[in-house]
Amino acid sequence: MILVVALKTSLLKWRPDYEIASDEYGKAATCFKNAKSFEQCKECLLKAADCHKQNKSWFHAAKCMEQAVLACKDLGDLRDVQSLAQRAAYLFQQHGSPESAASVLDKAGKLLEAQYPDQALRLYQQAADVVMIEDNPKHAAEFCSKVSRIMVKLQMYDQAADAVRREIGLQQQCESTAAVGRLAVVLVLVQLAREDTVAAEKAFKEWGNYCDPQEVQTLEMLLQGFDEEDGDMVSRALNSPFIRHMDVEYSRLARDLPLPKGIVLPKPVNEGEVTASPSRSHRENPIPTLSSLIKAPVRENATSSYVSPNAPAPEIENDAAANTVKDDVLNEVKEPESTDCVGRGGSGNANEEDEDDDLH
Repeated sequence: MILVVALKTSLLKWRPDYEIASDEYGKAATCFKNAKSFEQCKECLLKAADCHKQNKSWFHAAKCMEQAVLACKDLGDLRDVQSLAQRAAYLFQQHGSPESAASVLDKAGKLLEAQYPDQALRLYQQAADVVMIEDNPKHAAEFCSKVSRIMVKLQMYDQAADAVRREIGLQQQCESTAAVGRLAVVLVLVQLAREDTVAAEKAFKEWGNYCDPQEVQTLEMLLQGFDEEDGDMVSRALNSPFIRHMDVEYSRLARDLPLPKGIVLPKPVNEGEVTASPSRSHRENPIPTLSSLIKAPVRENATSSYVSPNAPAPEIENDAAANTVKDDVLNEVKEPESTDCVGRGGSGNANEEDEDDDLH
């Protein structure tokens, strides 16, 4: 009855009494909440917020919106949580309370993180922006950390790399060296998840001086394993204790990181085996590229390369045969020359003997 009188206008009352109406709506919301009628409680809180906005009481309107978010939680329907939290944050900012705005966004993000992580991501991003207006890098770094974890969970690795870099910048402003070192490890893992080893090495060179000696050794082993395509080395690096004890999203990222594999050459075909069609064999055993062959490591006890029986003889054997034929020809040429020389020598001696006989 009081509520109807408060909102009613008359000849002498030109404007409704929104202050009394908002109080009555608040009392009704409390009664409905105690009676477990959360839907009616939510409606009364929204009407109370509208009455406060008519009086330009932004703070009380935002508080009613925040209570409506909690009513949605009790109701089990989280579809309106994002919109209500954003409206409440806007009203808190309009009143001049950015910390309260970030708080309501944080509460709503925690409610949505399990079922609607994409909506929680947008709320955390807005909370980080709100806090940065007040120049609070430590609080902003916490929200950026939540943003990074959700992006990794949703496999948004490109955006996650940017979020981690932003968090590193905020931690540097707070002069938190240990946190920057841990984030350098996270950034390397994210870049490897993007299959960009060059960016991972660049991130290690840029931020590796903040890491502990154990972290530096592990990252060097990890990057070397990817560079040499050594899956065992990468697996040993990813099983490092400090990587396994990181945040849940980052440890899962390290666990699911694809290991590098060496080049698998096609098996040699024996004479008695029936080969598949060329197109099918090419799909099953693709020909490795030149760059991959150069990058591939040398394997111990590797099978010798396949040599086709129809391939031409090696050039070394041809050169040897050519040299043998050349020597035979030279020998044949030298033998007549030696015979002629002997003949010429014999005829010269006979002429000398004839001249001696004539003298006698």
